[in-house]
Order: sequence, then structure tokens, then C-alpha cells
Amino acid sequence: METKEFEFKGFAMNGFIALFVEIALIVLCIMGMVWLADPQVNYNTPLPSIIGFVLAVILPIGFRKLEPNEAMVMLFFGKYKGTFTRTGFHWVNPFITSKKVSLRARNLNPDNIKVNDKTGNPIMIGQILVWKLKDTYKAMFEIDSQTMAGGGSGTAPVTVSNRMRAFESFIQVQSDAALREVAGMYAYDENEAVDGELTLRSGGTEINEVLKSKLNERLTMSGLEVLEARINYLAYSPEIAAVMLRRQQAAAIISAREKIVEGAVSMVKMALDKLKDEGVVELDEERKAAMVSNLMVVLCADESAQPVVNTGSLY
Repeated sequence: METKEFEFKGFAMNGFIALFVEIALIVLCIMGMVWLADPQVNYNTPLPSIIGFVLAVILPIGFRKLEPNEAMVMLFFGKYKGTFTRTGFHWVNPFITSKKVSLRARNLNPDNIKVNDKTGNPIMIGQILVWKLKDTYKAMFEIDSQTMAGGGSGTAPVTVSNRMRAFESFIQVQSDAALREVAGMYAYDENEAVDGELTLRSGGTEINEVLKSKLNERLTMSGLEVLEARINYLAYSPEIAAVMLRRQQAAAIISAREKIVEGAVSMVKMALDKLKDEGVVELDEERKAAMVSNLMVVLCADESAQPVVNTGSLY
């Protein structure tokens, strides 16, 4: 979206020079009034002193102080005249009003929210954001930040902190909506996903980048920008957490059993091959089957097997 922000090009002078002029003007006004009070002076028109006094009262309104990574939106009777970003002490037209904003990066850690993933499972998910103001014109005039910063009335005095809290409130609402959208695009974990599909638990950086992109799409109109977005909390909703935990435990047990069986088969095969190659004993198919059965029981059992000594013949 095209920006309407531009740099302030109006007159601005060094504030210390303007301060010296202000002090000199006050001194001259006082001297003029003292001079007019002298009865020996024939010239008794106080107009220059009055004009000087009025100027001395009006000129201080034009003083502006700006710290690094701060900006002022300049308005001349309601018309946007640009954004002033030069740090330091300056003097500008006293009839120009300014609205100060911060350009510094800020953190936002909203509360965890309950959403449904791609498969419909209710989950609890949270995020943490790093954001900053990017376009002062959009932030001040495209969204109603003044009313929000003034507590809804729009007439209360608005400070920089109130204005930034209003921007933060706008981001929080949009971030919740974006997080719900992203969470609905992916399954919670691999058990619910199609093979090779990205999930919320395994996505990591990719999911965070998608979340950041969705957030910035929503914030384009506001002039605010998310620099970093990360999912910092992810869990099943309490009402299904116990069931899902049992499912995960079952999946872990099955996976472990698969490894145990795979290892046991390998060891049984190695034992039979060793007995055959070294000629320790000749076994027929029935004895091999019995030996395989016994070895599988020993290797796959949860408890230690009780040994039985065979003192008779194998045949």
C-alpha cells in the first residue's frame, strides 16, 4: 500500500539559537518598558514593547525536543505537513501542532488463546511479538489511534505512552486473529498430519515466518510492522489433554516395541547363523522354531525370563 508519509520540510532552526533570541527579546521588552516609564522621554507609544511582549509569549510554543528513534507528526491547522525526525532541540512555527510517537521496537506477549487446529482438535497456543511503528501517517490517520489513546472520548490529553498503548492494543487484536488463522492451517503434531505435512509442533521457523507474514498483511493499513513473531506456548486444551497424553504414550510404547522386535529378530538370526556356521549343533525345523520362540520371549519380555535347564537329549 502506498504511503503518504513524507519528511517535514518547513522552517526549523536550532533551539538554542531560538532560546537566545527569546531571552534577548524579553530583555529588550523590559528595557523598552523602563525607557517609556522615564518622564523625560517624549516618545510614549508602547506599541513596540507590546508587540515584543506578545512575540516573547508566542515564540516558546515553537520549541520542540526529540530523542533518537522518536518522531513528530506535524499539523498546520489540521493539515498534515510532514514527519519531523531530526533529533535534538529545535524551534519550529509555533502555529504548527505536533504529535510525538516512538519508533523504538517493543515486545508484546498476549495471553494464550484457545483455538482449533486443522483437524479440529482444541489447543492452547500463545505467541510473542516484536513490533515497531513504520509509517507515522498511517498510524496516526488511517486508524483511530487518537480516540483509543484518549480512552474513547477523543478529548482527554493524549501522551506518547497512551498513544503507543493504543497501537499495542490494535496489534493485539490483529495478532489474535492471525494466530487463529495460522493454527487452523496446520495439525497439532505428526499423529494428526498427513505424511510429510508441516505441523505446529514440528514447523518451528517455517510456522513463525507464516505467522509473521499473516500479521504484517493485517497491519499494512495501520503503519505498524512486526519484526519477529514466535509461537512460545503450544499444548492440547485441558479437556482433551489427558486423552491425548495416553495416545502419545501408546504411540511411544508401540514405537519402542517395534525397535525391540527389530533388534530381537536380528539377534535370533545371528544366533542361528552362528550355531550353523560353527557346527555347534544341528537343529531341525521344529527345534529351530522352538529356539526362535524361546529367544523372542527372552528378548521381548518386560521381565527377566526364568531359565529352564534341559538335561535330556534334543532328539
